[in-house]
Amino acid sequence: MSLRLGDPAPNFRASTTQGDIDLYQYLGDSWGVLFSHPADYTPVCTTELGRTALLKEEFAKRNVMVLAVSVDPLDKHHGWVNDINETQQCSVDFPIIADESREVANLYDMIHPNASETFTVRSLFIIGPDKKIKLTLTYPASTGRNFHEVLRVIDSLQLTAKHSVATPANWKQGEDVIVVPAVSTEDALKKFTKGVKIIKPYLRYTPQPES
Repeated sequence: MSLRLGDPAPNFRASTTQGDIDLYQYLGDSWGVLFSHPADYTPVCTTELGRTALLKEEFAKRNVMVLAVSVDPLDKHHGWVNDINETQQCSVDFPIIADESREVANLYDMIHPNASETFTVRSLFIIGPDKKIKLTLTYPASTGRNFHEVLRVIDSLQLTAKHSVATPANWKQGEDVIVVPAVSTEDALKKFTKGVKIIKPYLRYTPQPES
């Protein structure tokens, strides 16, 4: 059964390129991004892991821990990391899980038999500090992920977790946000001192609250 938003993220222990880890201990009080790759030495995955490494500071300033998973063995991972560092001009220093037993893949429903009976699809999970699933994304093997979109979603999740707001389509950090319907207009005018722009009774914008 696939994981749904709000479900607890299954904990696990695993061997990785950075040593043995326990997922919950690795995440601590941070947010987490867990993302899978069909196999080592594949071109799209090589660019994805490289892009993630190059965005290290962006993840760090959002208090996000990153880890990847593939069903290939650890020695193969280490060789692949060398290739990634060389071809993507980066330094991959986050864990890549060696999931030969497919324990993690099965816990997170990463194997879709109609796509491949053996390899993980390109799944991504955002895990909150409460260890619950906040977002799931699944891409086909032929399409690389947009990690700037992942960062945008994290910005939205972190903002909306602290304030009674939602983010509109194509929202970016610093732009106006939407007052959630649960807050009355009367209360919104008191709560959001930068102002509230009322388009419809159910559609009200306010400048982004301070993080």
